[in-house]
Amino acid sequence: MTTYTAPSQPEKVRPWGLRRLGPYPTTAEMPFTTVTIDPDTQTGVFRDRDDLVVEMGKHGTSSATSTSTVTNLDSRNDTGSDQDSQQD
Repeated sequence: MTTYTAPSQPEKVRPWGLRRLGPYPTTAEMPFTTVTIDPDTQTGVFRDRDDLVVEMGKHGTSSATSTSTVTNLDSRNDTGSDQDSQQD
């Protein structure tokens, strides 16, 4: 029978992820300090340190539709689909 004795101190190994770690990018000060939800519009309201509303710019909207079609007249399912989308 072979016995095994654990070392009193485990071997110190540098974690492999440290060699992949790079310096953090330069940070920038954000133009807002708080974000709340407007109860009427359900959108975020960004405020600066002086509690003034900060305009965060406009974002585009998109919409999409999807319809399914049946292309087989027998009792087995054979379906296809059609998709389109719009973005502004």
